[in-house]
Amino acid sequence: MEPRQAPKLPEVAEAVVMRWNPHGLALLLAVQSDTLAPPAASVALIGGDETNSVLLRAELARFVPRIELLATGERPVPVACVLLEAGAPIGREGLGAVQRLRADGTRIVFALDGFHAHCEWREVLERDALLLSAGDPVEIVPVSARMESAARVSGDAALADRSGVGLLHARLVASAGAGPSADQAAIVREKVLAETRRRIGVELQKLRSGGDVAVLRAERATLLAVNDGGRGAVTGMLRNRLHLARVDLLHEVGVRIRALNAVARADIERLPRSGQRGFPQGLQNSVEKITREIDRAIYQRLAELDELVEKAVRASELTAAAGNSGSAPGAGVSAQVGASCSWADRRPRVGPEPEPRCGGVEDHLMIALGASAGFGLGRLVVLPLALWEAVDYALAPVSLLLGAAAAGWVVRARRQLADRAHLRQWVADALVNVKAQLEQRVATALVEAEERLTDHVVRIATAHLVETDRRVGELEAQLRQAAQRRPALLTACERDLGALEFA
Repeated sequence: MEPRQAPKLPEVAEAVVMRWNPHGLALLLAVQSDTLAPPAASVALIGGDETNSVLLRAELARFVPRIELLATGERPVPVACVLLEAGAPIGREGLGAVQRLRADGTRIVFALDGFHAHCEWREVLERDALLLSAGDPVEIVPVSARMESAARVSGDAALADRSGVGLLHARLVASAGAGPSADQAAIVREKVLAETRRRIGVELQKLRSGGDVAVLRAERATLLAVNDGGRGAVTGMLRNRLHLARVDLLHEVGVRIRALNAVARADIERLPRSGQRGFPQGLQNSVEKITREIDRAIYQRLAELDELVEKAVRASELTAAAGNSGSAPGAGVSAQVGASCSWADRRPRVGPEPEPRCGGVEDHLMIALGASAGFGLGRLVVLPLALWEAVDYALAPVSLLLGAAAAGWVVRARRQLADRAHLRQWVADALVNVKAQLEQRVATALVEAEERLTDHVVRIATAHLVETDRRVGELEAQLRQAAQRRPALLTACERDLGALEFA
């Protein structure tokens, strides 16, 4: 078997590789180690989500020397890569599997898979390390195949280092003894040096073309483009929505009042004379019911305005300023309007009850006409009885009684019709007054909502302007510092490239 040793890097070149490609240096040290483990044909991949395992195999297959990962349950296996979940600590079943692998003498490499998707992965890693330690510290490598894939597509070397896949590959190489020859070590050495040169070259290109500060300049231009803190766009949207809400609510008030007027007129037509006294209170109850319905519509529109303002604030990039000012954008504004409004306690009233109808010339004329018609009707009814002389003496009293009854009925009917007409007129006047009160209620609610929402937006926009000025100052300071550091950084990059020329 050929010796495993390959020419090692000079200390200067090794320091350069450590700065620019730490995972590559770890791989290089692994294949050049004098204490490589006995070579293993493959590595058993144990645990982890199936989808993540497939992605991790695909990304590890791109590294040299290649590590063959097999999902196998056979025992014993020389080397195993145990994937731990980043969302929860290892369970009893997983601990039992690790203990069985250790009992078989398996060399184990632990990896915390998918840490990019869990904000609490550091706590999980510490807990797993504590549970898996058997007297000696345990190294768990956080890996994310998705981050490695994104870094490969975008060419982001820093993101590739953060993904941890390169470090995991180096640990697997050291455990599986995947560098058994000087030729293999030399290949890995050349790849690591080439990747390090590429990273230095990319950084040099950024420094020479100003790409390192292009993002800062773009961010500064974006911040300076919005000179009112986004207040104009949000305020314009708020006015339009308030006008639309006013039109809709006033239309709703008109529809409700017209429907109530129609119902009231129909009830008056069927109303007995004795029921007219309680009719005003029934109308007031109906008005209160309509008021509650209108209030629900008002609160619903206020809630919609609250949500729209919140979305507009977020779209105008005011969220950061709202967070600095100590209040969420748009949160609870409509609730504040409903809690402190001045219109909620003022209930519309139908007004005073209708005054008694005053009798006039028409009533007296109707009495006379009713009496005349009644007596004429009475004589017409008793006229056939005049053929019998025996009852002649009773004709006059009977005709008088019938005439009086008919006259009384006509007068009462006419009076009831007049009372109904008087009540209908009162209902019409009362509902006009109620409609005016409801329209005033709607207008007051929307004006108060506009005042509070506008004040809320202005406060957030002001805070955003302050934050924008502060951020612009920071960006300008960073740009000045970058301009001052550029010559030194260019010199350092060129020096590092020179150090790798003879490595």
